[in-house]
Amino acid sequence: MGELLLIRHGETEWSLSGQHTSSTDLPLTAHGEAQARALVPVLADRPIGLTLVSPLARARRTAELAGLRSTRICPDLHEWNYGGYEGVTTEEIRRTRPDWNLWTDGTIAGPGGHPGESPSEVSDRADRVLAEVRAAAERASDEDVALVGHSHFLRVLTARYLGLTAAQGTLFQLETGTVSRLGTEHGNPVITAWNLVLPESLLRTVQDLPAGA
Repeated sequence: MGELLLIRHGETEWSLSGQHTSSTDLPLTAHGEAQARALVPVLADRPIGLTLVSPLARARRTAELAGLRSTRICPDLHEWNYGGYEGVTTEEIRRTRPDWNLWTDGTIAGPGGHPGESPSEVSDRADRVLAEVRAAAERASDEDVALVGHSHFLRVLTARYLGLTAAQGTLFQLETGTVSRLGTEHGNPVITAWNLVLPESLLRTVQDLPAGA
C-alpha cells in the first residue's frame, strides 16, 4: 500500500458549535462545501486505489466535492455513536458530569435505537476498517487508500494504526475539511502528514466560485 489518507468531512453547523454529531445527518455549510472542493488539488496527485466513505451524507458529499471516484460505503466508518449525548456539547455534559471524558468513559444510551458506544466498541470498528485496508494493500501495494469520515472515529483509527489504545486518539486533533496521511518508516507505522489543507488565500478563491464550478 502507498499511504492511508484520512479525510474529515467539511464543516457543518454542529461541528462549528461543538455539538456532538453522530447519526444526525446535517449537511455541509457553504464553508464546508468550499473546504471539500479545496481538497481536489490536495488529492490530485495521489494514486488512490480504494476510497471508503462513511454512510452519512456529510462524508459522502465531501467525497463527491473532493473529486473522489469509485467510492464504496463502509458502515464501520460511521462516527462514534454518541447516544444520549447527541447534539450536546462537552461543556453541557460536564455541568452534570464534571470529570466526563469521551475517550475513557464513552457515552450513555439515548432514545430511538441510539445506545451510545464505549471506546472499546469504537476501537473494534476501527480495527475492522484497518483489516479491510490491509487486505486492499495486498491487492495493490503501491496505491493509496482513502477513508472519508469523522473526527472522533478517525482519531481512534489513527491510534489503532499506531498500535495505541482508543483512548489515545485524544492526542490527534483533527480539523474539518482536512487530509491526514498514515504511512510507514522502516516498516513501522507513522504519521506522515496531519491536517493538510489548501492555503487560506486559495481556499477563499475556491469559496467564491459558483456552485458546480
